[in-house]
Amino acid sequence: MKTQMLNQIETIIQEVTQIYHLDTSNLLKRISGLDEESQREEALHFALNKVSIDEPNWTFLAAQMYLYKLYQDVARVRGYDVNQKYGSFYLLISQLVELGIYNEDLLHSYSKEEIDELGSLIDPEKDYLFQYIGLFLLADRYLAKDFDGNIYELPQERFMIIAMFLMKNEVKEKRLSYIKEAYWALSNLHMTVATPTLANAGKRVGQLSSCFIDTVDDSLDSIYLNNWDVARLSKDGGGLGVYYGKVRALGSDIKKYKGNSSGIVPWIRQINNTAVSVDQLGQRQGAIAVYLDVFHKDIMNGFLDLKTNNGDERRKAHDIFTGVAIPDLFMEALGETDESGRSIGEWHTFCPYEVKQIMGWKDENGNSLGLEDFYDESDEKYFTQKYWEAVSHPLLPGKTYRAMDIMARIMVSQLETGTPYMFYRDEVNRKNPNKHVLGKGRTAIFCSNLCTEITQNMSATTIIKEYQDEEGNIVIVRKPGDFVVCNLSSINLASAFRANVLPRLIPIQMRMLDNVIDLNTLSVGQAEATNKKYRAVGLGTFGWHHLLALEGIHWESEEAIKFADELYEDIAFYTIHSSMELAKEKGAYPSFRGSQWQTGEYFGQKNYTSERWEKLQKDVSEHGVRNGWMMAIAPNSSTAKIGGSTDGIDPLYAVEYAEEKKNFKFKVTAPDLNHHTYDYYRKTRHFLDQHWSIKQNAARQRHIDQGISFNLYVRHDIKAKELLSLHLVAWKQGLKTTYYVRSTSQGELNECEACHS
Repeated sequence: MKTQMLNQIETIIQEVTQIYHLDTSNLLKRISGLDEESQREEALHFALNKVSIDEPNWTFLAAQMYLYKLYQDVARVRGYDVNQKYGSFYLLISQLVELGIYNEDLLHSYSKEEIDELGSLIDPEKDYLFQYIGLFLLADRYLAKDFDGNIYELPQERFMIIAMFLMKNEVKEKRLSYIKEAYWALSNLHMTVATPTLANAGKRVGQLSSCFIDTVDDSLDSIYLNNWDVARLSKDGGGLGVYYGKVRALGSDIKKYKGNSSGIVPWIRQINNTAVSVDQLGQRQGAIAVYLDVFHKDIMNGFLDLKTNNGDERRKAHDIFTGVAIPDLFMEALGETDESGRSIGEWHTFCPYEVKQIMGWKDENGNSLGLEDFYDESDEKYFTQKYWEAVSHPLLPGKTYRAMDIMARIMVSQLETGTPYMFYRDEVNRKNPNKHVLGKGRTAIFCSNLCTEITQNMSATTIIKEYQDEEGNIVIVRKPGDFVVCNLSSINLASAFRANVLPRLIPIQMRMLDNVIDLNTLSVGQAEATNKKYRAVGLGTFGWHHLLALEGIHWESEEAIKFADELYEDIAFYTIHSSMELAKEKGAYPSFRGSQWQTGEYFGQKNYTSERWEKLQKDVSEHGVRNGWMMAIAPNSSTAKIGGSTDGIDPLYAVEYAEEKKNFKFKVTAPDLNHHTYDYYRKTRHFLDQHWSIKQNAARQRHIDQGISFNLYVRHDIKAKELLSLHLVAWKQGLKTTYYVRSTSQGELNECEACHS
């Protein structure tokens, strides 16, 4: 006679069979007579091997078999009957607080009655939404474990803990309603939080933000203190973007001694060593991107070859990522040709230290300025004027190249390594809603982050003095710069748009994001200060290709461009409106006065003239906005899989493929694959005309106040002029950044997972 447990496995199989119309007769015969554990393992193995283009829904049976094992393991560890599926929520919190896994604030902030009420809202039926890969990743990386690796949490408990932790400081009269809304959003997979928030919210250790950006000044103090800050943040699980455009070039003077500077390459190699040696919570090595201006003298003297396999290994940094900050003037130089069509545009590069010493440009406080400190507005060419002044100065040494030779080196590196990223500095600074801090024409944003979606004001931290106090301690006083923090969360488009819940979803999502700023514990003080100064967040999206397939829209179509324009305008409206409502309740961010949000210039720049936008502009001017920047679209890989959808705004990799990491390999198919959606999936990323992707992204970028992680997918045998054309079109279409150039010859790129929100 079969036990009740064995009957449960067959019941699960029959339930999934009815929902997804699977033929499980052969499976039921194979497991007949086996013991419980063998039944589950055989069913899981059978289901995973059946996943294919023809039968994609076997993934849901595999998920339920995996979930059943998860229920059993957690029930055994926590000591309750597995038939309950979920045990006592209050006892879970008590146990993990006592073990030192959960933050004790969970017990201090909530009464037992409140926790019991929230526990009663946990819905095990929501576990049926997971595909196998999503459930596996959630359990493997994010569910709370004890120090011996035993899993204590179940999926819905993780979602409820996140909601509780992020809402714990809300007013008590409304707190439970906010938690219920946040749990609704998470449990229905309408959204995901960033990887660090998903992993660490409610726990005793670990921070909640995805990425950070720092500016390195031209001094030994700044270089080494940046490396120290990078190490501390990398240890806590954050990805880093670092701007090196202010550091003097190879062969420059040091203390008036001629030709002594070793340039930027040795310092970048030090950062590379930090990335390797300071891993992210023991899970992966640090992830750091270094950016340099295309007018920096070292751009062709080692920087573009840092990751390539040719040349002197002593001048390589294979473990960091690179990005190039590019002004409009350089892109224009690429188009200068002779009568035969040959590119003749020249490009001049300089040492930033020598520019400051010789040109004598100063700010209102008498501080020296370099070329990097200026950008071109649409009507006033601040950078262009300074650039030609530098070129014409008889005493300023520089190095001159054909612009096309630099671009060719960039493209060779991109086809071999995927990088450098492209950062269009003039467009970024033109569209900066907080340019009022320095004024028009003065660069406030020098680079982006590791995944190219964050564009916020940044500046170097400097040492003011060092002294010995009365107790004999050596005290270093640092003046904090703007050390950028990115706080991310993403909408699952295929779920939220199709369910028509964006107006309900985005307000709770923005509240969650805003609360991350106050609840986060950052190990770098200037990052903490910048976080509070601008209260910047990055609400993004994933599942774009999934949504197109469900809506019956082909990728390469005007309809897709129009859809992107309309959808992201709606998202922008709900996001800004939500931030305005938060400002009504809690106050605007400290630097709001004088911003484009306050003056209304932001809305005019976007040509938002409809009645709803005019009313919102008036409300924002009166009440402010809570967040200085609000939208950024991250890559969204791992969390998109948890949400059962496609990565970020990317086209699908393949309709059927093998997902492989260090500890697993199994087949995956396109989400919601059937005879209706197949036609919209079948042309995948490396076979799509990238010009359509650029046009879509340009329509999307119009509504996003920060940037977008946007990859270019090309064949390994692409001609140079074709790749150049893609870059020129991306720039002309007003894209702020491009992420990887992914060619068919590259292996899997080792990306940072912190931004995959």
